[in-house]
Amino acid sequence: MWPWGHVAVGYLLYSLYHRSRVAAISGVGVFFVALGTQFPDLIDKPLGWNLGILPSGRSLAHSLITAVVIIAIAVAVARRFSREEVGWAFGLGYLSHLATDGLYPVLEGKVIFLSYLGWPLLPIPPYEHESVSILAHFLSMEWSAYFALELVLTALALALWLVDGRPGFGLLTQHLGADAQASDE
Repeated sequence: MWPWGHVAVGYLLYSLYHRSRVAAISGVGVFFVALGTQFPDLIDKPLGWNLGILPSGRSLAHSLITAVVIIAIAVAVARRFSREEVGWAFGLGYLSHLATDGLYPVLEGKVIFLSYLGWPLLPIPPYEHESVSILAHFLSMEWSAYFALELVLTALALALWLVDGRPGFGLLTQHLGADAQASDE
């Protein structure tokens, strides 16, 4: 799944969770759910594709073993600062990333491509285009039903984010405004 698809699914889940609790959505929580949706790729893609430290672009941070440890640390740190919800938001985003990466293999009946979830106890899936750059992946984008699904999910998430009152947007504009103001002085 592309980055925007991961963010879309993470936000949809986060918003729906808050709606089920009839609770306001935290802008900081939105930031951390978005970070969680990108975290596995931010670790594995550079270390696997560009530096060759990891065996794959879906290995260490895409493993459920690592996810459990990282999420436990995130929740513990967030709890230490009395912001436990932020840790869980990160965890929700992280787990949604792993689940959505597994969506296409499940739909195609290629469950062998889910073995990354158990790495290093299970072997890395046999990917065809593993050692290309992130830019090459973007340039090889093709229109497909999956790509269309991701665009629809992104549009739904954007619409829901607007309905939710654009949570997190104020944080972004506040910091950008502060940076712009500081550079003017």
